[in-house]
Amino acid sequence: MATRRRFFGLISMVIGFVMALAILEIGSIIWLYFEDWRFIPAAQRFEQTQNTYVRDMTRDKPCRYVDTLYPHPYVGFVHHGNPPCGPPNVNNIGLFNDDFPTVKRDDRYTLLVVGGSVASQLVQNEAPPSPRFLEEELNAKYVSPNGKPWLVLNGGDGAWKQPQQFILFSMYATSVDAVMSLDGFNEHYFFSPWMKERLERPLSNFIEVNPFVADENFADAAIGWVMGRLAGGLAQNPILGNSNAAFLIIRGIEAAAKRRDTFKGEDKRTTLNSIFAMPKEIRADNDKAFALQLSLYQKYHRGIEAVAREFGVKSAYFLQPVPAIGKRLTEAEKRVVGDTSYVETYRRIVAGMMTLRQNGLAIYDLGDIFNDEPSDIYDDGIHFKRTKGNDSPGYRIMATRVAQNLAEAWKLQRKQ
Repeated sequence: MATRRRFFGLISMVIGFVMALAILEIGSIIWLYFEDWRFIPAAQRFEQTQNTYVRDMTRDKPCRYVDTLYPHPYVGFVHHGNPPCGPPNVNNIGLFNDDFPTVKRDDRYTLLVVGGSVASQLVQNEAPPSPRFLEEELNAKYVSPNGKPWLVLNGGDGAWKQPQQFILFSMYATSVDAVMSLDGFNEHYFFSPWMKERLERPLSNFIEVNPFVADENFADAAIGWVMGRLAGGLAQNPILGNSNAAFLIIRGIEAAAKRRDTFKGEDKRTTLNSIFAMPKEIRADNDKAFALQLSLYQKYHRGIEAVAREFGVKSAYFLQPVPAIGKRLTEAEKRVVGDTSYVETYRRIVAGMMTLRQNGLAIYDLGDIFNDEPSDIYDDGIHFKRTKGNDSPGYRIMATRVAQNLAEAWKLQRKQ
């Protein structure tokens, strides 16, 4: 009799536990439904918490993006090729595909493309045989200045912004024939009215690979890092990754981690925020703060130009398109591009940067390249959709326009 009671008691506990989980799951579904006024599967919600560049980096692996990062003494962070999380096509400097030469190659015309994740995907950050959009376009249509085949080096990475582009080019200016930048989106965050630090302040990836540098006691950084790892691990679980309740819990964990400002630190004289802080009289005035950030952004383009001229390297500069401007977004794109309230800020940035033409810089605005494209181009807030074989109509269109502008700037001969 006692055994039977224990058995039924255990069964009751299991049933109660299962019912509690069911109620929690149903409650979470209802809560999230009233947030979005539509049902979104939990797996899709987890997927949308990271952009496509980050998701691609950890695809088919039990790893998070941070697990692919490696500290770099000058550009902050790159990637490693070490198992189990390192991408297979990491090159000799921690970026992707072709190794960077130490001396200029005499069998190729080498173009270095610097920028953020969109620049990296335009060149191609996936291993062969994935298409190399810009290199293929240039080799198909234009004769290089030295008559050799084009080699386009990947000098971009996720979350990179100025001055990382300037620093990388300065390091390899004697190893390449030409340089072009493709940026603007990552920089625009520093033009927001709530931003109180200079354009040069590193983004969060720097924290993830340098927690001690970020905070000498590194307690806040370590807590944020561990909480983020926990959230990512739960999201990859085959059961919890399809649970709306798990998504709500993970979202709460990540929100708690983000509230711990690892840049700031309490009662510390020296922090990352203090190192890159704008003067109070400037940050109190939005127009003055915008003007300062624009002058810094322009400075690094002009710095690239000065180094390029010193070493006889051809140069060009491109401001990337954004979903807030130009394209008429499809319904599918509207669901994934997120907030577009930065539209006027980005227009002002582009207008300010285009004045560098007066200084002789070959700078181009790509903001209109999708104006007549009725199909889906954007896959998230900035990256373009790619097919299973990593081809992409968006990057093909961009490569075509960029190659045309390079031909104009550098007087390239078109192939018959």
